[in-house]
Amino acid sequence: MPEAIGDLPTAQGKAGAFAELMEVRGLGAPAAGEATITGNDPFYRTPLRVGETAAAVLAATGVAANDLWEGRTGRRQQVSVDVRQAAATLRTVDYTEGQKPDGSYEHIPIPQGMKEMIAATQPWPTRDGAWVLPHLNLPHLKDRVLGVLGAEFNPSSVKEAVGRWDADALEEAIAAVNGCGGRIRSPEDWLAHPQGQYLAARPVVEITKLRDGPPVPMGAGDRPASGVRVLDFTRILAGPIGGRTLAEHGAEVLMVTAPHLPQTPEHVRDTSHGKRSCFLDLRDPTQAARAQELARQADIVIGGYRPGRLAANGLGPEITAEQPGRIYLTISCFGSGGPFAGRSGWEQVAQVVSGVAHVHGKAIGDGTPKLVFAPVCDYLTGYLAGYGALLALGRRMREGGSYHVNVSLCQSAMLLLRQGTITGFEDAPERLTRAEIDAMHVTADTSYGRLKTIGPVLRMSETPPHWARPTPALGGDAPGWIAA
Repeated sequence: MPEAIGDLPTAQGKAGAFAELMEVRGLGAPAAGEATITGNDPFYRTPLRVGETAAAVLAATGVAANDLWEGRTGRRQQVSVDVRQAAATLRTVDYTEGQKPDGSYEHIPIPQGMKEMIAATQPWPTRDGAWVLPHLNLPHLKDRVLGVLGAEFNPSSVKEAVGRWDADALEEAIAAVNGCGGRIRSPEDWLAHPQGQYLAARPVVEITKLRDGPPVPMGAGDRPASGVRVLDFTRILAGPIGGRTLAEHGAEVLMVTAPHLPQTPEHVRDTSHGKRSCFLDLRDPTQAARAQELARQADIVIGGYRPGRLAANGLGPEITAEQPGRIYLTISCFGSGGPFAGRSGWEQVAQVVSGVAHVHGKAIGDGTPKLVFAPVCDYLTGYLAGYGALLALGRRMREGGSYHVNVSLCQSAMLLLRQGTITGFEDAPERLTRAEIDAMHVTADTSYGRLKTIGPVLRMSETPPHWARPTPALGGDAPGWIAA
């Protein structure tokens, strides 16, 4: 049966996650019946409440969009999410289909290189009886980690090399070369670690006011975020999901990358719906100046590079503090501060350091650490990024000012862990039925051909989230806004 989440007390699962997010919103619970979540876990074969947590974040995003809609129209609308559908969005690549010459559709498999990366980027045992995951995605980062290990790029060589190290020493050696990796910890170990303690003392979405200013009304528009400009400096998964979430509510999202920057094509394809895409090489002073100009014209700037990289190009949070009414959204692995704040990381790193892989692995198989099948930290962080940006727009609308929003993969992992565990997950489906897939698919002609993919699963009664533009060719648009 559907549950009116706004009426539920603080608890674990979808009710607990939703209540925590409403605390961040700071306006109390929505009216009875405004936000509804249908269904329960398990969807994936894990004891963690993956689908319920995702559904709670999406429902909260709907409430934040509703705040903007009320500011435009004086009306609120009904918001609903289905747990199975929310869970399925955490593995969009499983459901993207391309049209063949005969008109039929087939699933587009992930590239062989990604399969090889996944096989090697796993928890491996160390000499001192612990475990470490070395992350081996993107050529330059992979080479750094393999250089530390003295290993070849295959699972057996990586496993053997990790086994020659003590866990803490290897984690620090990888960080010292600006590589990515992490020691497997239990949730208790993480909360005892200074980085875990730092994050536990802060909200899952941090919103800091950078400067005062007059309220900024939302103005006319037929969607909650109509007229909002978003400049998106992110790649791979969590950041692009945040930008895509804003596009689903009507924002104009311009993502910025450069031809020399490595990408994962399947993620570019599946996270760029609703956006435009341009190339600007920040190493070139003229192009960097153009990026700064676009940032000053944007309502929201999203940064997802290694901490400090965008700031070195004049594109850090300070650029939004120069004038009132601007929002900067930072997406990171380890959060806004703490001893690990300057480190880069990925989905898998957040899973292992926070305790997700420990809890999941303890419950399945032989009990050794294992990654959850879905990139839950990436998607939760992307959805939380969209939520935080919408909340900041709401604060700008009501009280004015410029804001800095921080979300992180590790905070998302900790949110998931706070929802507790379930039993009876061993036979969970992990995949939608064909009928469910067909009902959720949206079809568009794109730079990748004619595609079918899962559309937005958040339901809103007056402004259904959707992508007004098909996924673009990378760098296929001019570096400018649609309307002056």
